[in-house]
Amino acid sequence: MAEYTLDSAAADLNRLGVPGLSLADQAEKRRSLRIHKTIMTGLLVVAAIIFIICTLWLKHLDGNAAWWVGLLRAGAEAGMVGGLADWFAVTALFRHPMGLPIPHTALVPRKKDQIAGDLSKFVGDNFLNADQIAQQISNANLSEKLGSFLAQPENAELVTDKACQFTVHAINAIDRTEAEALINQQVISRFTEPAWGPPLGRILDALIADGKVEPVVQEIISWGRVKVREMEPTVVTLIDERMPRWAPRFAKELVGERVYRELVVFMAEVDTDPQHEARGAIRRTLSQFAQDLQFDAEMITRIEELKQDIMGSRAAANLAGELWDAASESLIDAAVDPNSYLRRRGAASAQRLGERINNDALLREDLDRRIEGLARWSAKYAADEITGMIAKQIQSWDGQEAAEKIEVEVGKDLQFIRLNGTIVGALAGIAIYTVSHFLL
Repeated sequence: MAEYTLDSAAADLNRLGVPGLSLADQAEKRRSLRIHKTIMTGLLVVAAIIFIICTLWLKHLDGNAAWWVGLLRAGAEAGMVGGLADWFAVTALFRHPMGLPIPHTALVPRKKDQIAGDLSKFVGDNFLNADQIAQQISNANLSEKLGSFLAQPENAELVTDKACQFTVHAINAIDRTEAEALINQQVISRFTEPAWGPPLGRILDALIADGKVEPVVQEIISWGRVKVREMEPTVVTLIDERMPRWAPRFAKELVGERVYRELVVFMAEVDTDPQHEARGAIRRTLSQFAQDLQFDAEMITRIEELKQDIMGSRAAANLAGELWDAASESLIDAAVDPNSYLRRRGAASAQRLGERINNDALLREDLDRRIEGLARWSAKYAADEITGMIAKQIQSWDGQEAAEKIEVEVGKDLQFIRLNGTIVGALAGIAIYTVSHFLL
């Protein structure tokens, strides 16, 4: 098996899109902290070596060494003092120096809960303040920038592409079983709760009143007329079978042909005359059917029985899953295809929105007010949640873990305090020695 290295783990986290600091970033910060600690400790060691050499030199020459040797010794000595003092100060933040339980050291492990509260309050007061956020948003002219951005075709395409990517991820994240249960509960079950008869009757009444059933009636009559033209052998045979056996055959044929011709003429008249009595009879039948659906108990019962048969069928039981599969597949296909109607309409709509924002000052003002209102609402209701989350997260760490995490983040910069202490101490020692040498 291939070795699973830190780089491999970091690559996996980056590929999966895990938010936060990656393993590689954490390792790099720890490595940088170690390097800076080593450099600052090395500087302290250099100062100690210089001090020892100068001390031995002065002792060997019994006070006859050049004045600058004493100057160098004084600088190294003061640099050691400054470096050690600042090393103690920096180390005392995160742990006991040299493991000694000196009072007022290891401040972070001991005060982490207080730090958590103070930090969360600081974030809430200075970064999640509703008035400050609203003022920043007002000064940013977000609506104007948004309009200028969306008005560019390539930006409108980009926004549409990102929205479609989000749509695909959101759909894929939805569990099919949960989606099917939701459709069953919110759509299909609600559809089957009321009696079907009265609503269908009211719909049919409205369609008749608006003349919407006339095209259907016309299609049925036209279809009947075409079918009648194809039915001559059937009509003649039917008449032949219904007439007495003793009737002459020519009489049967004459009667059958006559009936067929009359039937053809009748269907032609019904088809071409909008006011034909047969059409009126069809309309009256439809109207009576609409009334029966609404008020006839027997008809309503029959429709309910039909509904129960339909909803109890296997097709109805699988309907929710099939609806979800069809809808989700259709949406994903449309979102993925760059030439789909959804993508083209989305990009065009985004660009038109940008142009409208650019050209309509009132819309920009209204949009700014809405953005500001949303920001205020978010800051008001989310500030406590966010700051509480910060406090709880820090409080959940043990003291040593909190110290390590904070030191990794800011420890490198704190090492420069040690550098400054060593340098400033050395310069102060040199200055003091110089003044005392020339004055005394």
